[in-house]
Amino acid sequence: MRAPELGRVKTRLAAEIGAEAALRVYRRLAEHAVAEARAAGDAEVRIHVTPADAGDAVRRWLGGGAVYLPQAESDLGGRMMAAFDAAFAAGHGRVVIIGSDLPELSAGLLRDARSHLDHHPAVLGPARDGGYYLLGLRRMIPEIFHDIAWSTGEVFRATMERLAALGVIPALLPVLADVDVAADLPDGWRAWAAGEGAVPA
Repeated sequence: MRAPELGRVKTRLAAEIGAEAALRVYRRLAEHAVAEARAAGDAEVRIHVTPADAGDAVRRWLGGGAVYLPQAESDLGGRMMAAFDAAFAAGHGRVVIIGSDLPELSAGLLRDARSHLDHHPAVLGPARDGGYYLLGLRRMIPEIFHDIAWSTGEVFRATMERLAALGVIPALLPVLADVDVAADLPDGWRAWAAGEGAVPA
């Protein structure tokens, strides 16, 4: 998770609605993701922070009850692989990674993901843009983090093909939308981000 700095977060969204509005959206979505993760049960919440020295600032923003760790310096695949490695090394048998830009994320969906890992080696939450918003593993599968065209509409398909080649059949969650551009914002969010209207539910 990136520290909430003006002009450094949701840059594609900021190009359409302005940096201040994009920062408001980013903060709201990140707070929602962490709140739902905490509400999902007794699982440890681990937040990987960038830049690496922003841990204290992010902790002051998002509060206690979580483990704050520096995010690896790598592409998205490398960052996720490092996060899984660290969680497995810490003794966790089921590990779920989520994005922080999901208005429809719920604690119930996160509980479902963890339950799926009782019976499947992996679980994926496909995103409407062709990526995925959630990845859960019961063991490390390094092949799915290499040579993927990250931030494209091919990520989910390529990951499913890689898993199939390894004989891994993942559980699938419902398709959700993540927020990258203004068209992804739920009804009412754009006006709220601009300082008009009520805080989104």
